[in-house]
Amino acid sequence: MIWRVLLTLAAHWRRHAGQFATLFVGLALAVGLWTSVQAINAEARASYDAASAALGGAGAQRYEAVDGMPIPVAVYAALRRAGWAASPVVEGELEAGGAVYTLTGIDPLTAPGSAMGAGGDGEGALALAFITAPGVLLAAPETVEALQGEPRLPPVEASAQVEPGAVLTDIATAQRLLGLEGEVSAILIDPSRQGLRPLDAVAPQLAQAGGEGDVARLTNSFHLNLTAFGFLSFAVGLFIVYAAIGLAFEQRRASLRTLRALGAPLWSLIAAFVLEAVVLALAAGLAGVLLGYGVASALLPDVAATLRGLYGADVGGGLTVRPGWIVSGLAIAVIGALAATAQSVRRAAAMGLLASARPRAWARASTRRLGLQAVGGLAFIFAGLAAPELGDGIVAGFMLLGGLLLGAALLLPPALALVLAGLQRAVSGAAADWFLADTRQQLPSLSLALMALMLALAANLGVGTMVGSFRATFTGWLDQRLAAEVYVTARDEAQARELRAFLETEADAMLPIWETRRELLGAPGEIYGVADHATYRDNWPLLTAQNGAWDAVAAGEGVMVNEQLWRREDLRLGQAFPVPGGPELSIVAVYSDYGNPRGQILIGIDRLTELYPDVSRLRYAVRTEDPDTLMEAVRARFDLPRGGLVDQQSVKRFSLSVFERTFAVTGALNVLTLGVAAFAMFASLTTLASMRLPQLAPVWALGMTRKTLARLELARAAALAALTFLAALPAGLALAWALLAVVNVEAFGWRLPLHLFPLDWLRLFALALAAAVLAALLPARRLSSRPPRAFLAVFAQER
Repeated sequence: MIWRVLLTLAAHWRRHAGQFATLFVGLALAVGLWTSVQAINAEARASYDAASAALGGAGAQRYEAVDGMPIPVAVYAALRRAGWAASPVVEGELEAGGAVYTLTGIDPLTAPGSAMGAGGDGEGALALAFITAPGVLLAAPETVEALQGEPRLPPVEASAQVEPGAVLTDIATAQRLLGLEGEVSAILIDPSRQGLRPLDAVAPQLAQAGGEGDVARLTNSFHLNLTAFGFLSFAVGLFIVYAAIGLAFEQRRASLRTLRALGAPLWSLIAAFVLEAVVLALAAGLAGVLLGYGVASALLPDVAATLRGLYGADVGGGLTVRPGWIVSGLAIAVIGALAATAQSVRRAAAMGLLASARPRAWARASTRRLGLQAVGGLAFIFAGLAAPELGDGIVAGFMLLGGLLLGAALLLPPALALVLAGLQRAVSGAAADWFLADTRQQLPSLSLALMALMLALAANLGVGTMVGSFRATFTGWLDQRLAAEVYVTARDEAQARELRAFLETEADAMLPIWETRRELLGAPGEIYGVADHATYRDNWPLLTAQNGAWDAVAAGEGVMVNEQLWRREDLRLGQAFPVPGGPELSIVAVYSDYGNPRGQILIGIDRLTELYPDVSRLRYAVRTEDPDTLMEAVRARFDLPRGGLVDQQSVKRFSLSVFERTFAVTGALNVLTLGVAAFAMFASLTTLASMRLPQLAPVWALGMTRKTLARLELARAAALAALTFLAALPAGLALAWALLAVVNVEAFGWRLPLHLFPLDWLRLFALALAAAVLAALLPARRLSSRPPRAFLAVFAQER
C-alpha cells in the first residue's frame, strides 16, 4: 500500500518537473553551502591536530624567551640536566622555488610526537637519514616537487602527515638552513613533572608562550563565524524547500482525498510522505555535498591565508575528502527535508475525506496566522536581547544574532501586510486597489521567499557594515601606530650599537621598540617601553586617557594597558597596576591593539630598562624625511637579518592584504546567500504562476491586457523587494551592532566603532531589485504570451 501511495504522490513531480527542479536545486544549494563550511572547518582542525601531534602532543607546553629572541641551546641542556622532559624546536621561513614555506626543526629523539613516519619498510631508513647529515626534508606530496629543484637543500621526501606549505626536518638541519646554529626558537616542556627544581630557577629567561590558548580561542571564534554563516545559508535555502513542499501538498490535496476515499489508510499516506522526503533529501544531499566540495576548494586558500596571517595557524591549501562533513551534509539534508515536510504530514493527518482541494484556500487561511507570527517574532527578538544579559561568551553573542535575525524574519510578513493594507486605504482607482489587494493575497505564498530574501539582505548589510567599520578603523589605526617611516632590527647587540651610532647622525629620531614577555595579572603578556617623543603623543591611538597620561608614563609613574587586557580584567583608569618585578603604577590610558591576542602594557623606556636590564635592544622605529635614501645607506653598510629593514608602506600593504583576505570568505558566503534567496523568489513566483490564473482571468476579462498584467507582475516583485529591503535595513544595522559590540568583544577582546555606508546600501538595494525583477521575469514573460483560451478556460472550471 505504501508503494502504491508513493507512486501516486510521485506522479505529481512528473507533471510538475519545474517544481521538482526547484525543490531539488533548493535543497542542494542549502546543503552545498553548509557542507562547504563544514569541509573548511574540518580541514583546518585536521591541520591543527597534525601540528599539535608533530610538535608536542597534548601534554607538552611551549616555552619561549621572555625577550622574544632565540634561545641558546645551553638553556635546553640545563633543563635536561635538571630532569625536565624538554624538546627543542626551531622555526623559520624557508624560501624555495619562488615560494615561502614554514620550516620546523624537531629533535625526534625527545619530541613528544612526530610527523616523520613514512610508513612501510622504509620508515627506519628514513628515520636514520632524518637525523644524520645532510638530513632530510619532509613535505606534503604536493610540495615535494617544488623543493626538489633547490641545490642548497637536502633530499626531500613526501609525508602525508605534513601539511601543504610546511616543511619538517631535524633540528640540526633547520639550524643550518635558517642560520640559527646554537639557538632554538622554543622548547616544549612537560610541566607536570614533580620533585624537580622549579622551571623559573632552571631557566628564568623562559616563559610559557601565551599565544596558543588565545590563538585557539580566536580560531574557534573564526570557525564558529563560518558555521553560523553556513547555517544561515542553509536556513535560507530551506525556505525554498519548505515553500515547494507546502505548495506541492496543496496541489495534491485532491489526490490525497481520492486515495483516502479509495481506502488508503492514513498511516500509509504519512509513511509515503516521510519516505518521499528522505529519498529526495539523500539525492539532493549528495548533489549538495559535491557542490560543497567545489565551493570549499575555491574558498580554502583564502581561509588558509586568513588563519596563517591573522592568527599564525598553519592550514594546508588543499581539501581532503573526510567522512565527517559528508555525513554532516547528508544528515542535515534529511533533517531539513523532514522539518519542511512536517507541516504537510500534520495537515495530511488532520485532513478529512471531504476536505477542500482548492489550491488557493490555504493561502487565504494563512493570513489568520499573521498575528501569532508577529508575537513569535517579538519573542525571538526579546529572547536574543536577553541572551547576553543572562549568559556570557561567544555562544550568547550568537544567540543574540539568531534571535534578531529569526525575529525580524518572522515579523516581515505581518509588517508587509500592514503596509499594503495602509496603502490600499490611501490609493484611489480600481486598478491600484486591485493591485494592492492581489499583492496582499499573494503575500502568504511569497512570505517564505521574502523572509529568505530579508535574511540574506540583513546578513549582507550587517556583515558589510561590520567589515566596512573594521576596514575604516583598521586603516586609521595603522596610520597612527605605524607613524615611523622605517623599521630596523639588528642581528645582535653589537650590531645594534653600531646601528644606533650610524642612525643618530642620519635619521631625525630613533625610537626603541623594546619589549619583554611577562605574566600580566595571571596570564602571559607583553611589556613595551616607549620613549618620550612627539611621535607617540601625536599618533598613538588612545581609547580613553587621563590628563597628562604621556607625562606620567615618561616619568615612570603611569602605565597604559591595551583594550584586550582592560576588558578581560575589567580595569579602570586610576587603578593601581602591578608591573611584574616592579612597583604598582597607576593606569593612565587604554589604547587599541587590534590583532593581538595577548594582554599588553606600555611603560616608560627608562622604567623598562631599570626593571629588565637584560631586555633585547635590537628593534627601532626610525623617523626620517627621506626613507628611500636612508634604507639604501643602511643596506650598504649593515648585513641585517631577513626582514630586518622594512618601510612603513610595506608593513601597511601586508597588513591590509591580510585584512582583505580575512573577509574574503564571509564576502563570498554573503554573495552565495543572496543568490540562494534570489532563487527562492524565482522558485516561488514560477510555482505560483500557473495557480494565479483564477485571480488574473477576471481582470483580463474586464479589459486589462496580458502585457499590462505582466508589467504589473514585475512591478509587484520589485515593490515587495523594495519593502523587504526597507525592513532588512534596521535588521542589518542591528546585526552589525551585535557583531561589533557583543560578538567581536567576546571573540577578540576589542570593540570597534559603528560606521555607516549609505552608498553600499544603495548598491545592495539595486541588487535586491534586480534579483527580484529577474526572478519575476520568466513568469511575467509566460503570462504575457499565454493564449486567451487559457484565461477563458478558468470560467469553465470549478476553482
